[in-house]
Amino acid sequence: MNTQTFSRAHCLASQICRSPSMRPRQAAHLSSSLRMSQNNVKSSMLYGSVSKSWRHHAVTRAESGNGATPAPSGLAINLTGKKAFIAGVADDQGFGWAIAKALAEAGAEISLGVWVPALSIFETSLRRGKFDANRKLSNGGMMEFSNIYPMDAVYDTPEDVPEDVANNKRYAAASGKGFTVSEVAEHVKEDFGKIDILVHSLANGPEVTKPLLETSRRGYLAALSASSYSYVSMVQRFGPLMNEGGAAISLTYIASERIIPGYGGGMSSAKAALESDTRVLAYEAGRKFKVRVNTISAGPLGSRAAKAIGFIEDMIRYSYENAPIQKELQAREVGNAAAFLLSPLASAITGSLVYVDNGLNAMALATDSQALLKPEEANAK
Repeated sequence: MNTQTFSRAHCLASQICRSPSMRPRQAAHLSSSLRMSQNNVKSSMLYGSVSKSWRHHAVTRAESGNGATPAPSGLAINLTGKKAFIAGVADDQGFGWAIAKALAEAGAEISLGVWVPALSIFETSLRRGKFDANRKLSNGGMMEFSNIYPMDAVYDTPEDVPEDVANNKRYAAASGKGFTVSEVAEHVKEDFGKIDILVHSLANGPEVTKPLLETSRRGYLAALSASSYSYVSMVQRFGPLMNEGGAAISLTYIASERIIPGYGGGMSSAKAALESDTRVLAYEAGRKFKVRVNTISAGPLGSRAAKAIGFIEDMIRYSYENAPIQKELQAREVGNAAAFLLSPLASAITGSLVYVDNGLNAMALATDSQALLKPEEANAK
């Protein structure tokens, strides 16, 4: 209240106090309030500059209390200027592609590591526009890939590649380029220097359709090599290329901790190893490279790779009937969760397994089980 406003208020209040209808107690109360306001106005005139100075100081403290800058209007994932390497994209249907697209939507620059036998088909499909519908971004642009590298994460160094693989026609697309984890990491270093994001979207079990009791040692170890140790190898070799505050993520499945009959060949063990390694890598890579390491346990998705298991449609239907959120999982939902975990918004999250499965992991009872039917209901069916 300034002095001019206060004077008008004082004049009006004086007239009210002298009014015949004003009771003595009411008049006394109003006069007392008026005197307090007058004192406050004088005080504010005297100490106005001090009050403004304190207010500015308080606001500054509130905004920078933890060293952070004020948040922009609305909380968004902004990965502009960040460089991401994603291993395991072979088409536009799986989780790897969905993660790439979510990162691109957030402004990241994307490079891919594609399994060598699938590289030619992938590049041809990309060039001919077969992926264009799924490359389209919300801003009207198209997702672009800075580089596409041939890669087979089963092999760490050139010395690990057997002669029959090196000379195989399926690996001709990588001739003279190098496709082992160490070689790809070196190529990425030459092309970009540093990266910020590492994505492991790899899994393979040559005997996945076999029960564990029928799985060979070779098949079991092959599943672990391709599906879990490959993450260790990637963090070993890409970790030194990552900027501080960067993040790595992989994809796992609930078969690591629950029995999923039909998900065999050592794949359930491989996923369990992947989750255990995530925790250890979070500690070791966090201390050594100052990066975060997490994994997402995704629900069933009818991707081309998942269909190789043979019963993925059954798992999708089971999840729909029994999960707390009764809908089919979309790849983009996993992509969005990954984008969050790979962004600065998740800067305090590491060593974590995050479920993105409509809540199926929380269920202990199959609500569509025939055992839950009452006798008369079972007979009716």
